[in-house]
Formats: sequence, C-alpha cells, structure tokens
Amino acid sequence: MRKPKDNELAERRIAAAASKSALLQAHRAAKEAAEPTRLARQEERSAVAAAREERRAQRVQAKLDEQERVQAEAAQHQAAADDAATAKLEAGAKAQDDRVSRVIEDEAARRAERDRRYANRKARQR
Repeated sequence: MRKPKDNELAERRIAAAASKSALLQAHRAAKEAAEPTRLARQEERSAVAAAREERRAQRVQAKLDEQERVQAEAAQHQAAADDAATAKLEAGAKAQDDRVSRVIEDEAARRAERDRRYANRKARQR
C-alpha cells in the first residue's frame, strides 16, 4: 500500500507510535521465548562470579597467612638475635669482671710482696 504524500503531523505521530508499539511487542515476545536460556545464563554467570569471589577470598587469606608466617619468623629471628646480643654482652661483662678481679688480685699480691720485702728489710736492720 502506498503512503499518501500529504501526511499530516498527527498521522505521522500515530504511525510512529504504532511502529514503536509493534517493535516493543516483538521484543517482549522474543524476550519471553528466550527467558529459560536467559535464566540459565544468568545462573551460570552468578555461579562463575561466586567461584571467582571465593578464589579471590582464598588468595587474600593465603596472603594474610603468609604475612603472619613471615612476621612470626621475623619475630623469632629478632628474639634469637636479641638473645645472642644479650649473651654476648653478658660474656663481655663477665670477661671484664674477670680481668678486674685478676688486676685486683695481682695488685694485692704485688702489695703483699712489697710489704714482705719491707718487713725483711726492717728485720735485717734490727
């Protein structure tokens, strides 16, 4: 059927509305026909998204566990280093105390020897 050339605005608007309505109904019919496959695809996508989120959570948890392990090892190494430093300081202090006691003993022995010589000299003079 031929369209008349002298379409008025109202006729053109009615034709456009009818065309839009026909397209919308065709779209709705196609959508209803594809509904089961759309729901299946949507469920599959949500399952994939859930699995992806679970893997991401596992990666995050693994990272946290690794960080905790590294921190625990670092704390153990630090404690061992602190113990070694403390033992070294204590050994140095003990060695210093031993040197001081030997010096004091040597000084006491030297004074005793000096006093003994002094006493012998005084005894010879009498």
